[in-house]
Amino acid sequence: MPTNVNRRRARWRVALVAAAALLAYLCLWPVPVQPVAWRAPEDLGHWGPHATNQALAGLRHIDLGGESGPEHVAFGPDGRLYVAVAGGKVLRMAADGSRREVFADTGGRVLGFDFDDAGQLVAADAWRGLLSISPEGHATVLADAFQGQPIRYADAVVVADDGRIYFSDASARFAPADWGGTFEASVLDILEQSATGRVFEYDPATRALRVVARGLSFANGVALTADQRALLVVETGQYRVWRIDREARALDVREPSPLAFALFDNLPGYPDNLMRGLDGRIWLGFTKPRSGLVDAMAPYPFLRRMTLRLPRFLWPVPPAYGHVMAFDEQGQVLADLQDPAGAYPETTAVTETRDRLYVQSLHAGTLGWLPND
Repeated sequence: MPTNVNRRRARWRVALVAAAALLAYLCLWPVPVQPVAWRAPEDLGHWGPHATNQALAGLRHIDLGGESGPEHVAFGPDGRLYVAVAGGKVLRMAADGSRREVFADTGGRVLGFDFDDAGQLVAADAWRGLLSISPEGHATVLADAFQGQPIRYADAVVVADDGRIYFSDASARFAPADWGGTFEASVLDILEQSATGRVFEYDPATRALRVVARGLSFANGVALTADQRALLVVETGQYRVWRIDREARALDVREPSPLAFALFDNLPGYPDNLMRGLDGRIWLGFTKPRSGLVDAMAPYPFLRRMTLRLPRFLWPVPPAYGHVMAFDEQGQVLADLQDPAGAYPETTAVTETRDRLYVQSLHAGTLGWLPND
């Protein structure tokens, strides 16, 4: 009998030691983030102009030849469709996906691009910074550092009519090259909420680089207003789209200013890229829906540190949910397309032509599209 008692006591001691070790791990193990407390706005869900629908279900698909992640899609001056995919390649093809070829390979990850008046493809490469790619596919670095510090996460870019280039540096803390990729680095930055994202202006005439705006929780998509006087900038980590005066200088969006205001606040998902469409429409994609758990942890840095000590499959990453919307410069929602099943993952934006809506994605293995009825 005493032997059984001793065995039970031994098992309890082992269990207590294991529990203490697990608790110590969850509380003390080093993690890369230094979370900042904040208060997330109440999630209103999919209602009103964002009411749940199936309009994005049943996408048609363009084969990418084994490539994946058509994160940014745009037509070039040659009338062909350019598609930035994972692994650094930019594909070029006809509008229907035929005659596909590799236009360029940066060796990094192009997330956004635009074309200048000379026909150069200007790219925001998350690994390499701001690039210019010639019509022959040769890449040149325009900017990869500012004031002696690297540009860690070049994300979106737009070229103004006067040649000046505007691009976002999503995070000054987490470089995709160091943290396993663009998605992984974005999760770290959004959980931390240190708001180190910036928007830069690059002047090709002088090669000067300056900060237009800062204090953004994961600075993402960038677009110009029709009159080119302001920038529209996505702040993914706080569910917002900003309108920022183009001539602002190092404006901190966390401080009130007449040069900036939130055109959209408290969006129903994590907003991503911006693309100007037709007839005044601007398209925005949502990579994921909101997470009630992430919002609930917003005021509690300790809980967010603990989260990153869990196995990755337990991280609070929301499920797949296809969602894009179109709006105008006054902040009116003009269209809202969804696929609650998330069959086409991480919908980042839409490229619109008279015939088609091409749906961009961070991870999909095809380029999705719908007829533009």
